[in-house]
Amino acid sequence: MATSQTLAATRYEVVQGVTRGVVEAVQALWRDVPPDRIFAALQGDTGRLILNAVIAGQLSAAQGAQAFVTGAMLAQGAGVEAAARINPGALAGIAMDGRPLATLLYVPAITTAQALQAGLSADAAMARGLAQLGMLAATTIADTARTATQVAMTAEPRCYGYVRVVKLPACSRCIILAGRQYTHSEGFKRHPKCDCGMEPMSHEEWMSRETAKSPEDLFKAMSPEERAKRFGKAGADALENGADMGQVVNARRGMSTTATGKKVTTEGTTRRGIGGKALNSGFEKSPGQRYSRAREARLMPEQILKQAHGNRDLQIALLTKHGYIT
Repeated sequence: MATSQTLAATRYEVVQGVTRGVVEAVQALWRDVPPDRIFAALQGDTGRLILNAVIAGQLSAAQGAQAFVTGAMLAQGAGVEAAARINPGALAGIAMDGRPLATLLYVPAITTAQALQAGLSADAAMARGLAQLGMLAATTIADTARTATQVAMTAEPRCYGYVRVVKLPACSRCIILAGRQYTHSEGFKRHPKCDCGMEPMSHEEWMSRETAKSPEDLFKAMSPEERAKRFGKAGADALENGADMGQVVNARRGMSTTATGKKVTTEGTTRRGIGGKALNSGFEKSPGQRYSRAREARLMPEQILKQAHGNRDLQIALLTKHGYIT
């Protein structure tokens, strides 16, 4: 039987393959659009094709999550005791910040128009939008895969946590987190285009794991050129001389503060939407809105895991209530 580490590596490659296919597809669609028609194109057929391609990628990434978690538990000898089944469709069509995916994928058109207004050539402006579109598509699919895995881990009581899977080449921010273990409901730290994965862990595996690659292991495996690229020459020199990797990386990137508050989404909260049906809280139509939406806010999966404070029964109940598992 394959080990859970092998399964995690396979899962990583599968998600990467899905991501590459989607990014290539949406970028090909983008290249056929004239710069002076970018808004009309993304509001029309081209925009719908791009949206459908990313949604298909989300579905593909999410659909393999439960089998992956089940396989990992079996490989670790923990058995399977799933309390619920993940609903992949509930994770598609939504950006990971809670907004409808269509609005996120429209951003590159705005970026392109702003670049043209700033005096960039048509080719340069389109290239800027193209790069942003690829980044947004790749990040969305990776985020969906990780969220789906985390939901599946929550629905599997024998899964205690996960270990971060980092593959080279990787950025310095990810390398310092390599091999770090988290409980199943802890949020996944990532940045745009982060492709790191997760390996589910039973409690027994959590307590005995000693073989995960550490940041130092990854650093040793990097070439001198790659070390300098990821950490800077001075940072690489410091690390080679025994400096603490966390301190080196944090010094280079500085500190940042993000907005706090609950993560919610309006996606899927209409009368026909998965979330609206699951919440069953009644519907109301706000001024200026086209559709009536659920009276109760639909929480994002990571918000549910955060506010349940480790109570698995409550996590499963809320994930079910908000339509993420059935």
